[in-house]
Amino acid sequence: MDLKLISRTQHVKQMATSLGFDDCRIAEATKLDTEAKFLETWLKKEYHGKMAYMENHFDLRTDPTKLVPGAKSVIVLTKNYFTSEEQDQTAPKIAKYAYGEDYHNVIRSQLNAFLELLNDQIGECHGRGFVDSAPVLEKAWARRSGIGWMGKHTNVLSKQKGSFFFLAVLIVDMKLSADDPVTDHCGDCTACIDACPTDAIVEPYLLDASKCISYFTIELKDQQLPSEFQGKFNDWMFGCDICQDVCPWNRFSEQHSESKFDPKDELLKMDRDDWNQLSQEKFSELFGKSAVKRTKYGGLERNIKFLNF
Repeated sequence: MDLKLISRTQHVKQMATSLGFDDCRIAEATKLDTEAKFLETWLKKEYHGKMAYMENHFDLRTDPTKLVPGAKSVIVLTKNYFTSEEQDQTAPKIAKYAYGEDYHNVIRSQLNAFLELLNDQIGECHGRGFVDSAPVLEKAWARRSGIGWMGKHTNVLSKQKGSFFFLAVLIVDMKLSADDPVTDHCGDCTACIDACPTDAIVEPYLLDASKCISYFTIELKDQQLPSEFQGKFNDWMFGCDICQDVCPWNRFSEQHSESKFDPKDELLKMDRDDWNQLSQEKFSELFGKSAVKRTKYGGLERNIKFLNF
């Protein structure tokens, strides 16, 4: 037993807590061979739809040493975004993760601070932080590190915290003690599969993203949404939380503690008429620092009109 290694790893996890992360686990920085085969098959089935970027940088997605030469450890972090606050009952819906400021910016700054702390308190360390904006399979690393297991809806699930959390990874050339994966606890439950109105979960643990409401309302840039899905969006105009909302494990979700994720009061109060009359100016005011800006005003307007037919 390497006591020095264990002590260093414990220190890393304490730093993660001090920076505002909710969980921190470690995986060994090895090739994701199993995940690479799954991804290759998934892409061949064209389950990625028009997200062409998913086909790029395949080697970077599956080999952490391509991103950080000499990588030894993958530090996997979570940040809770669950909130019990809700929009007006008549309003078209926004996924909870996009209620507040853009999580990319919030978490990226914390990852940079984490890397600085590692160098200051433990020793020279080279690494890179990633939060859903680079060719990194965060969910694969979360599973390998023991953050949780992959649910049948393909979100990472934790027995203690459910699935309403962001994932971030810090790939470093520092040796740390790896955690063990956890077992699957979905059992015979098919709540997420049964609840999906577009049948995007084609079988347990397999998502056809090209049928997902989040794909249609965020990723798809076409001027018109597919007419065959008319009336199936359950009033979601940006993203979708259905498969998470129905998951029994999310009864353990607790209110987040990150003030930057809090929604604006005005957003919560807007009713359907307000959204139908949304202007470019109001869009910019509401979502200037939000992940919703990714769909742009025209995209959100398209989504809202699609819900009204």
